[in-house]
Amino acid sequence: MMPFDEKDLRLLSDVLPNISSQLRSSMASVFAAANRIAPASARENDPALDQSAAVLTMSCHQILRLVGNLSAVSELVQRERFALQNDDIVGFCRALYERAEPLFDLCGVALRFSADRESRVIAFHAPMLERALLNLLSNALKFTPKGGTVSLRVRCAERFVQLIVSDTGCGIEPERLDRIFERYLDTERIDPVPHGLGVGLSLCRRIAQGHGGMLVAQSAVGEGATFTLSLPNVRSTELSLHDRRYDYAGGYDHVLMELSDALPSGAFLQKYLD
Repeated sequence: MMPFDEKDLRLLSDVLPNISSQLRSSMASVFAAANRIAPASARENDPALDQSAAVLTMSCHQILRLVGNLSAVSELVQRERFALQNDDIVGFCRALYERAEPLFDLCGVALRFSADRESRVIAFHAPMLERALLNLLSNALKFTPKGGTVSLRVRCAERFVQLIVSDTGCGIEPERLDRIFERYLDTERIDPVPHGLGVGLSLCRRIAQGHGGMLVAQSAVGEGATFTLSLPNVRSTELSLHDRRYDYAGGYDHVLMELSDALPSGAFLQKYLD
């Protein structure tokens, strides 16, 4: 990872998280107002209203996703390990797949899940890991054309458990592949819509490192891409108590928020929100 100078540290630790906090507050008001203007009951009986409200709802989720990434950039300068809890990583990934699969189907992209065993208990931080996997799935969906396939696989080795997200999309050019995890400070490399700011992959790598693991990418142009997030195959011996689950999405649907920039507005029609 590139070193941070004082200006970078202030930007990542103070400026961007402060901006995101103000934006999140404003977006909460926009979202609440939208729901009052177009309540669920009215949308169910008025297809035109439902379609317009779906576009607004999609845009709100996309902005909230960006706000969430901006608020998390302070994590990029941290080196501490996360507080981990023992849980079934296979069941965790399977449940995430089941929540995301209908949205992939709506886009005409097949989402597949496989694991080399029924269960495996290891130590991980569930909210952070969910965020990383949803980000990787969103990227895969974004760059996979209709009729393609995205796979989420769990592979258990002696030292690591590998969570593998692969797609049959367009692939990544070699010159970009070397830099995709370090794009958040270089404004010359900010991609146009729908590619985004590049914060997501940097955060995914930080989440892997916060578990004592790693994230690597493999790709070839025209042959799709594969991201492998490796977690130590160990259990925690420390008792960790939490009063409530950390909710980085601020109460909004995690899957919809993280996949929002890869989904059509039809995914936000009332029948899918219910």
